[in-house]
Formats: sequence, C-alpha cells, structure tokens
Amino acid sequence: MSNKTLTRMDLTEAVFREVGLSRNESAALVDSVLHHVSDALAKGEQVKISSFGTFSVRQKNARIGRNPKTGEEVPISPRRVLSFRPSHLMKARVAEGNRG
Repeated sequence: MSNKTLTRMDLTEAVFREVGLSRNESAALVDSVLHHVSDALAKGEQVKISSFGTFSVRQKNARIGRNPKTGEEVPISPRRVLSFRPSHLMKARVAEGNRG
C-alpha cells in the first residue's frame, strides 16, 4: 500500500492539467468546492457525491469512557462526528486496487 497523500495542491494541479484553467483559477475552483462541502457539513446537511460516497454528520450521545492507561472512568460529552459512506462503485475500485 502506498504512503502517498493526495493534497489540495495535487487536486489543483490535476484540474490545471485536465480542465485547462490557469493555476490560480484551478486553485480557486478546488477551494470553492471544498468550501461548499464543508459549509454544508457544518450546517448538518448530507453531502452525496455520485460514484464516490456520502458524507454526513451524526450526533453521538454522552457516555462513560475509560482511560486506557489508568483504567479510570471518564465522562465523554455529546458531540457531532463526521462519517463517510463510500458508494458501491468506490468500494469496487478500492477492492480492485487491493489485487494490483
């Protein structure tokens, strides 16, 4: 498995090469898309990208956790968490990559 990380700059460069926008326009486009996605999630909306997956925000209830070092019980406050559910096509692409 590769340790490479796809960055915002990599996405900008891909848009620059494949779409033909200038580097500044490509960066603005990538930033705009990411901004719209994060704004929607911050509002609690679901973001569904066809053939990729669905990002959603879930509410987790308060619970009692345990400090693994000391074994002491610690209260964990309620919070919102981000979850991602890949599409069937994405799952298939990732599984194919495991064979290669």
